[in-house]
Amino acid sequence: MIQETKVLTRHENVSGMEEVENYIRDGGYEGLKKALTMLPQEIVEEVKKSFLRGRGGAGFPTGYKWSFLPKEKTKPHYLICNADEGEPGTFKDRVIMEHDPLLLIEGMTISGYAIQSELGVIYIRGEFKWIAEKLECAIDNARRANLLGKNIMGKGFDFDIVVMRGAGAYICGEETALIESIEGKRGQPRVKPPFPAGVGLYDCPTIINNVETLACIPIILQNDADAFKRMGSFQSAGTKLYGISGHVNKPGLYEYPFGTNLKYLIMQAAGGIRNGKKLKAVIPGGLSSPILKADEINLDMDFDSCVKANTMLGSGGIIVIDEDTPIPEVALTTVNFFVHESCGQCIPCREGLSKIQQILTALLDGKGQNGSIETMLKITQSVNGSTLCPMGDAAAMAIQSMITKFREEFDTLLK
Repeated sequence: MIQETKVLTRHENVSGMEEVENYIRDGGYEGLKKALTMLPQEIVEEVKKSFLRGRGGAGFPTGYKWSFLPKEKTKPHYLICNADEGEPGTFKDRVIMEHDPLLLIEGMTISGYAIQSELGVIYIRGEFKWIAEKLECAIDNARRANLLGKNIMGKGFDFDIVVMRGAGAYICGEETALIESIEGKRGQPRVKPPFPAGVGLYDCPTIINNVETLACIPIILQNDADAFKRMGSFQSAGTKLYGISGHVNKPGLYEYPFGTNLKYLIMQAAGGIRNGKKLKAVIPGGLSSPILKADEINLDMDFDSCVKANTMLGSGGIIVIDEDTPIPEVALTTVNFFVHESCGQCIPCREGLSKIQQILTALLDGKGQNGSIETMLKITQSVNGSTLCPMGDAAAMAIQSMITKFREEFDTLLK
C-alpha cells in the first residue's frame, strides 16, 4: 500500500499555525535561516536541481523561470503568489493558506531573496475572505518577529508581502490578467511576448508562482534538492496535492508523491465509487483537462505521463464521474462555466464557446440537428491555438475529448 506523504499538509488538522512560535516549534523558518547564508543565485541553482515544477498547471521548472529575470537589476523585481484558485475541481491552495499560512509566507520570503525582490503580492480569490484575513494576521506576526519587513533576521534583506483579493474572475488566474487586475485594470490577458519575467507588474520584472509551488521552497531549502527529488518521480519531483471530488466515498485533499497511480488514488485513497456504482469517467486535472474513460485510469499522475495519455495533470483536481451521469450534461456544465468566465477579448473563445453552448443546450432539449455534433468539433478545432491565453484551448480540448470519447451518448440525442 502506498503511504500518504504529509509534507505540505502536515499542519492540516493543527490549529494556531499562523502564530510564529507554533510554526518555529515544528521546524518552521529553518529554510529561510539557511537561505540567508547563501547567495541568491545559489538558491536559484538549488531549486533548479530539485526539479520543482510549477504546481499551477503548466508544470514549468520553477528555478528556470526565476533565471529568466534580467541579470542587471535596473528596476524593482516583484514576486506574485497566484492564489486565485477558481477552477472547478480544484481546492488545494486554500488548504495550505488556511492551515499553514506561514509556510507560504516563508516560501515567498526565500523566493523574494532568491530573485532580489523587496515586495511580494498574494493575489487571492475574492471569495476566500476568511483566508485572506488569516494570511494578513500571519504576515503581521512575521513582521513582529523580524521575519518579514526591514532587515530580516539582521541579514540586511528587506522583503514585505501584501494581500490583494480578486473580484471573482476565473480569467485572473492567468498570470498577465492577474497583473492587469493588480494594476487596477480590467483582468484581461496581455499579448505575449513580452513575458512577465521581463515586463510584468508596473512594467518591471516579475515572477509569478502558484501557492503550492512556493510552499515547496522551504522544504527544498530545509533539507536539500536531492531529498526533494527522492519523494517524486523522474522529472516530477516532490509530493503533489490531489483534490478528489465527485462520485467517491471519501472526497477530499490527498498528498502523495508525484507519479502515484490515478486508479489507486480513486479506488484506495478516496475509497472507490460511492453507492456501489461503476466508474464511467475521470477528469484528472481540474475541469479544463481532457476527460479519461474508465479503462484509461491506470495512469501515473505526473506531468509527462498525463501528456502521453493525451490529458493534463493541471491542478491535480480529480473529478470522478459514475455510470449514471450523462456526459453531454457534463459537457454543457463545462462550457457554461467557460462561457461565463471568458473575458471576451478573443473572438474564437467568446463566440466559439457560446455557439457550442447553444448547440449543446438544443441537443439536451431534444432539438438537435443533423451535423450539429460535427459543428461543435470543428469549433473546438478553431478555438484551439487561436486565443491569447490558455483558457480557450483548455475549454476546447475538454469539450472535444468528451465528444470524441463518448460520441455514442451525443449521437443518441439526435435520435
